[in-house]
Amino acid sequence: MANWENYLESNKSRFLDEMLDFIRIPSISALSEHAGDIQRAGEWVADRLNAAGIEGVRILPTNGPPVVYGEWLHAPDKPTILIYGHFDTQPVDPVDLWSDPPFEPVVRDGRVYARGSSDDKGNMLIPILATEAMLKAEGSLPVNLKFFFEGEEEIGSGHLPATIDSHKELLACNLVVSADGLQWREDQPSLLVGFKGLCALQIDVVGPNVDLHSGIYGGTVQNPIHALVRLLDSMRSPAGDVLVEGFYDDVVPLSAADREQIAAIGHNETEYREQLGVDRLFGEPGYTALERAWVRPTLELNGIWGGFQGEGSKTVIPSEAHAKITCRLVPDQNPNKILEQLSAHIEKYTPPGVKISTTPKAAPSPAYRIPDDHPGNQAAYAVLEEVYGKTPYYTRLGGTLPVCRLFLDKLDVYTVTFAFGLEDENAHAPDEFFRISSFEQGQKAYCKLLERLSEQAGL
Repeated sequence: MANWENYLESNKSRFLDEMLDFIRIPSISALSEHAGDIQRAGEWVADRLNAAGIEGVRILPTNGPPVVYGEWLHAPDKPTILIYGHFDTQPVDPVDLWSDPPFEPVVRDGRVYARGSSDDKGNMLIPILATEAMLKAEGSLPVNLKFFFEGEEEIGSGHLPATIDSHKELLACNLVVSADGLQWREDQPSLLVGFKGLCALQIDVVGPNVDLHSGIYGGTVQNPIHALVRLLDSMRSPAGDVLVEGFYDDVVPLSAADREQIAAIGHNETEYREQLGVDRLFGEPGYTALERAWVRPTLELNGIWGGFQGEGSKTVIPSEAHAKITCRLVPDQNPNKILEQLSAHIEKYTPPGVKISTTPKAAPSPAYRIPDDHPGNQAAYAVLEEVYGKTPYYTRLGGTLPVCRLFLDKLDVYTVTFAFGLEDENAHAPDEFFRISSFEQGQKAYCKLLERLSEQAGL
């Protein structure tokens, strides 16, 4: 065993305790009342980087949640790698569906149950621990390292463009490695080569100036909920196509190679359907479930509300109704253009008798794609194959990691995803968890990746 392997083995218990300590901070970026917790989490990360032996640790000034930076730059003639992760979490609602309080981590059956355990605190802690092991046990690192950990990924990383613009020289590197992402299964590695982009919109429908008695005013005014439902229904066909004019204009058709690569995974749609508890799958015709999830654009309703929500009956015509929409986008689709097309569609299909306004939500983000044969991917592929003993799948993700495109557009470097969460770990849902086996295996994999990157041609 290498010296760093012995160090990881002898510090397993301490590292797990530190992850639990980190997770206890309720760093929910979507809720303003947790702004202090976001700051506290950033300070925790800065302290942990210092303890690992990282130099130049600082909290970069932003107009929003903090960004934590650190560096170790003592490997002459070796590439410089920037490691990315995020320390903010999703909200915890609905709380009553959690088995335990969301920010009081519980270790059960080899898993850590808590909000943020998998996405992304457990994962982003892994490279810090791997770096500490190499520095403490070996005395140096095989590559130059920079760390960039943010506190607003879950709300779209809206302040990062300005932050990166202000620190381009500081952040200059040969490659970004993201500690935010997934493996295919506990025993099957995968290499993520693409993320969808994102745009989001809230629709607000206003009818009468107050809620009305449905017995007295029913049949005389437009009901905002009816109007909203009709409008939303106009956006997708019964078969699942998006009907917003121009939505597919910039979508590049799937190549035969893309379809073969996805099909090679052997995804079982019957098992997938049964796992989700639905009697049939649904979506844009002509594509498999994985193709729709990974490489075809979507329009989804994320929330709809209006009128009486309580127990029992209240006979009113509501004054207002609301909905939230997100579109997951593929390469060449411009999220701002999609928002314009959505607004034009809404204006065209607004029923009479109501006023409708729209508000963009979250920072628009284009899709991201890294070439399969990028040198960073070649290194990660080789390490995953060694660690798991299996050939990695090439996979995509329907989710969005805005910072990948930001780093590509602003620093001219690609991002390799090297993380160890799994899809079944309830990220964004009640009872989120992270496997301790993944936490420990990830630390070894990161040490091996840094060694591999130090000799990787093309970086």
